[in-house]
Amino acid sequence: MYMAAAAIIVTILWLNASSGTSGKPKDEASSASVQQDVGAGGPTAEDPDALPVAANGETLAWPVTNRDAMSVSMPYFNENGTEEEQAAAMVQHDNSFTPHTAIDLASKDGKAFDVKAAMSGEVTVAEQTPQNGYEINIKHPNGLVTVYQSLAELKVKVGDSVKQGDVLGTAGVSEVEKDEGVHVHFAVKSNSQTVDPASLIEDQQ
Repeated sequence: MYMAAAAIIVTILWLNASSGTSGKPKDEASSASVQQDVGAGGPTAEDPDALPVAANGETLAWPVTNRDAMSVSMPYFNENGTEEEQAAAMVQHDNSFTPHTAIDLASKDGKAFDVKAAMSGEVTVAEQTPQNGYEINIKHPNGLVTVYQSLAELKVKVGDSVKQGDVLGTAGVSEVEKDEGVHVHFAVKSNSQTVDPASLIEDQQ
């Protein structure tokens, strides 16, 4: 039943988008700040080959020690995906549905794990939020920013320079995605537009 409802919401969102409306009731506008504010423009269809995923000899990596030990607890919303795929990538919060502009990773054993820097850069945000748990943003060259939410603790502060693979904190839970349990909400922005992290990382492998 949830999947059917989400699929209907997906259809309404895109029909409204084509007519220039937001697709959300006015009283739900505040939900845009809840774990989906990582990109001003929402999901994009940019060509991954054209994005700056490499800098200073590094390529973007997953923010975990062993990707094979992780499962995707919520995927990135793909505007070209099937209705079922899109429904699985909708965040339900306070009776509203929002496209998920990140990838959520959880350990297959359900335990907490270290969250690591996906690329070297400078920490620009390191704070606790009521909805998203602890959050870290890292600025990289070429307009690239990585975002890490749903953390249980922070091991860096604003202004710190971090290297790829440095531990930023520990995966935790968030109010808005509490049904997922312990996970990291990992988002990537290129020039303020969200991009599917998987398309960037897998393209480099």
